[in-house]
Amino acid sequence: MLIDTLRWSRSLVTVGLVAALVSACSLPAAGGTTTAVPARQFDVENLTFAVVTHGGVGDEFWDRVESGAMQAAADHGVTVQWSSDPDPGGQSLLIQQAIAAHVDGIVVSLANPDGLSSAVFQAVSAGIPVVSINSGLEVWRDLGIITHVGQSESMAGAAAGAELVALGGTNGICVIHEVGNIGQQERCAAAAAEFGGAMVNVQVDGASPAAVASTISAQLQTDPSIDAVLALQSSVGVQAAAAAAAVSSDAIIATFDLSTNVLQEIINGSIAFAVDQQPYVQGYLAVTALYLRAINGNVVGGGEAIYSGPAIVNQSNAEAILRYAEQGTR
Repeated sequence: MLIDTLRWSRSLVTVGLVAALVSACSLPAAGGTTTAVPARQFDVENLTFAVVTHGGVGDEFWDRVESGAMQAAADHGVTVQWSSDPDPGGQSLLIQQAIAAHVDGIVVSLANPDGLSSAVFQAVSAGIPVVSINSGLEVWRDLGIITHVGQSESMAGAAAGAELVALGGTNGICVIHEVGNIGQQERCAAAAAEFGGAMVNVQVDGASPAAVASTISAQLQTDPSIDAVLALQSSVGVQAAAAAAAVSSDAIIATFDLSTNVLQEIINGSIAFAVDQQPYVQGYLAVTALYLRAINGNVVGGGEAIYSGPAIVNQSNAEAILRYAEQGTR
């Protein structure tokens, strides 16, 4: 079930064509149906969008999302205000501040939809179009969001589980680094179902690289039969590779999401593969969706979510992708 990167690149071209063909006279409502464009008028010469995520400061994944969003802002001549807070309460406050500033659209990640639903509803009620990215595939319509840009966590998890099986894994752990992140739970559940063998979830403190490595090392030492470790974030993947090396484990190390370090580890053979959801695409298409919504009512995605991944990156394509990563676009 290795998913070809080029296949997903072609799908993104298709998304662009769909966006150009969607009628300017409709917008998606809950359930994927369409309704008339709201009466709100936008000053298309002075558009400002807020991007509010749960990403932590210095996280290379979210740096790529931000790069995509800022490139879209430059391409379309709009202003993008970027902010983030890993705490749902803090993220909700940032959304409310964007509402109070009367922005023309909001991009939000929904790692904790229960904690953010009230703030998102406030934005929608105020007539501000909202696009979700990264997490939130299962709930975006229920919150009145116009579209979602990301990957199916279940699809991505299943792809990772199948890849681990193909590499010979039989007894694995899935490393969760954010408490309450439903997307991570979905990834691990789908990976375990496809894996077929034993796979258990292991919770780590994602804010502490040393604690991550220590916990994974302890797991590998306690049960030497563990032959597969699936991390859900690039930095955790790098720590998992270091932990395996420290205890001389031959376990297959795999991770979600790319970084230059992950790509180097793949090239060197310390990490077998990464599941890439293309964060640059998430930032770029989310801002583009708001821009098209404002200037003529277009609906990117036609009332459906836009998949930015998953794509499998391994030794066959890591060097080529590293060149893009070094430029900040992958």
